[in-house]
Amino acid sequence: MSYYSPSIEKLIEEFEKLPSIGSKTAARLAFYILNASKEETDEFISAIENAKENLKYCSKCYNISDTDPCEICDNALRDHSTICVVEDVRDVVAMERTHEFKGVYHVLHGSISPMNGIGPEDIKIKELLSRLMEGSVKEIIIATNPKVEGEATAMYISKLVKPLGIKVTRIAHGIPVGGDLEYTDEVTLSKALEGRREI
Repeated sequence: MSYYSPSIEKLIEEFEKLPSIGSKTAARLAFYILNASKEETDEFISAIENAKENLKYCSKCYNISDTDPCEICDNALRDHSTICVVEDVRDVVAMERTHEFKGVYHVLHGSISPMNGIGPEDIKIKELLSRLMEGSVKEIIIATNPKVEGEATAMYISKLVKPLGIKVTRIAHGIPVGGDLEYTDEVTLSKALEGRREI
């Protein structure tokens, strides 16, 4: 039995559909919206509608953008011979925040996960290979997540790309800055050892 009116209940249900939002948080968000001014709610609705109408996938890298090609792919100052392959649009933002990577990206929109019924044909691997066939790419950096699915995806892409004569590298995994060795799991420690470099 619901203690809320049907309109409020429906609003809460819609918020609960968002990732990582439980019933209590959904109720807080619903009441926040109800208590906001008409101008604030109109702005919120307008922002959602604007994003849905104007955002599109870049036809080169499959990042989400207002323009096609996206600003990164369209930037002549970027190194178009180096492609960083990531799983998700948010990973592009994470990489850009480092201000270290000067190349371009390719967003896979997922990772290979047979358990979830996701195969290579369900993510943007075929599109990556099409880009590589253009012949201007010298290196791809695989920056998939260090989980079983991310590792499987990295290995699969590596096997496809190496015969093309393109350098394939993988981002290093290891101990986070500020972390303690005694609290670090064995897999992370072994990856840190593998990725060691001379100082």
